[in-house]
Amino acid sequence: MSRPALPPQFHDIAKRVNNWGRWGADDEIGALNLITDDVVRSAAAEIRTGRRVPLALPLHQDGIQTGLIPGRVNPLHTMVQINQELFGPGTVATSDDAVTMGLQAATHWDALTHVSHSGKIYNGRPADTVTAHGRSEFSGIDKAPHIVSRGVLLDVARAKGLDRLPGDHAVTPEDLDEAAELAGVTVRSGDIVLVRTGQIQLALGGDKHGYGYPSPGLSVRTPEWFHAHDVAAVANDTLTFEIFPPEIENLWLPVHALDLVEMGMLQGQNWNLENLSTACAEERRYAFLLSAMPEPFVGGTGTPVAPVAIL
Repeated sequence: MSRPALPPQFHDIAKRVNNWGRWGADDEIGALNLITDDVVRSAAAEIRTGRRVPLALPLHQDGIQTGLIPGRVNPLHTMVQINQELFGPGTVATSDDAVTMGLQAATHWDALTHVSHSGKIYNGRPADTVTAHGRSEFSGIDKAPHIVSRGVLLDVARAKGLDRLPGDHAVTPEDLDEAAELAGVTVRSGDIVLVRTGQIQLALGGDKHGYGYPSPGLSVRTPEWFHAHDVAAVANDTLTFEIFPPEIENLWLPVHALDLVEMGMLQGQNWNLENLSTACAEERRYAFLLSAMPEPFVGGTGTPVAPVAIL
């Protein structure tokens, strides 16, 4: 059975947002190049109170994964030794534990190799450079530098006077502009943009299936907005990042392909933005220093992350 080709609309957008070669033929980090020393120095100036807001979901076996994606398992935490006196009776005892989990199981970054299309990954490299044994030869998550920059919360739900966007809402560039106006911020080159829909409330309330489907998320039109603003990375509070089911019939994960493959822009999913939404509203400012360091799994196509916003 032949596979349906990606539609002309997708390829038209891909041409407009493509960053291949922008930072050289050997580049492996894409839009993270926009986080310069000057950007980080400026981001540090956003700290006024020192208020710290964690944005990660807890890691446990009863996590948000439902088994829909094979192999993407919730964290299985086991003890490998408990109070063992390794150096003889009466010596200091130690306890150790281990975890098995999908790297994209909870709050995470997608690496640039997480998806491919038309046989390519970011910067025009062949998709078959991602292998079972070698993992990602190029642009694995370990290649991402320290991800610390100015973070901006675009609280789309709050801007619309809603606690949570409806499941069929595709977040558009106009929605992002509206949220930026509410926030009183101008998105700058090198910023990390966090888009709140409120969808994660379902997961926090125990409705894992409702959290995943149907879900609001980013429209296929948003990559052009991020490209025009030179955004370094984007994260939101949904399972699929983009609207699901897709807004264009049978066009699955187009925003993933445009962000990761064409732009080389990392994207994050399952970020808990609820407390941050409250904090930003209370302090009447929506920009902050954001630390979102990836765990450096060599060749990984993603990584768990425990981001912290510092206001």
